[in-house]
Amino acid sequence: MALVYVVCGSKSDLEYGEECIKILDKLGIESRIFVASAHRSPDKVDEIVKKGEEEGIGVIIALAGFAAHLPGVIASKTIVPVIGVPINSSPLLGIDALLSIVQMPGGIPCAGVGIGKSGAQNGAILAGEILALQDSKIKEKLQEFRLEQKKAIEKANEEINQ
Repeated sequence: MALVYVVCGSKSDLEYGEECIKILDKLGIESRIFVASAHRSPDKVDEIVKKGEEEGIGVIIALAGFAAHLPGVIASKTIVPVIGVPINSSPLLGIDALLSIVQMPGGIPCAGVGIGKSGAQNGAILAGEILALQDSKIKEKLQEFRLEQKKAIEKANEEINQ
């Protein structure tokens, strides 16, 4: 069974983590959500990564604002793919978080998606795409998801042109 961990850097990031969970549920991917800070609870971060590796997780989605060290710290502790989601909680509206996630040093990759709610959603979809490489059921769910998006656009056009 595919498993994704969603790790939020603070309680205020949970609303974005829940966006990830909604998509993962829709794709039939089991997930767990945690709150842990790279700065305020580093031992908790270590515990989460260790537990995830023991459970055989396939992807970790890490959400953080401001300096957004959480995704990179997690990436430094595991070879499980990590997707960083920057949160727009700082005076710089998430640009600082985005740069922190995508400017990782060579040798410690961390995938990055857009800032905020759409980034959280895309992080979950990207996790699904990674897992779909080995899981045909997830691949089918992703194809259905894309078809639903297409149908929603077609329906919107029909409503506009009536």
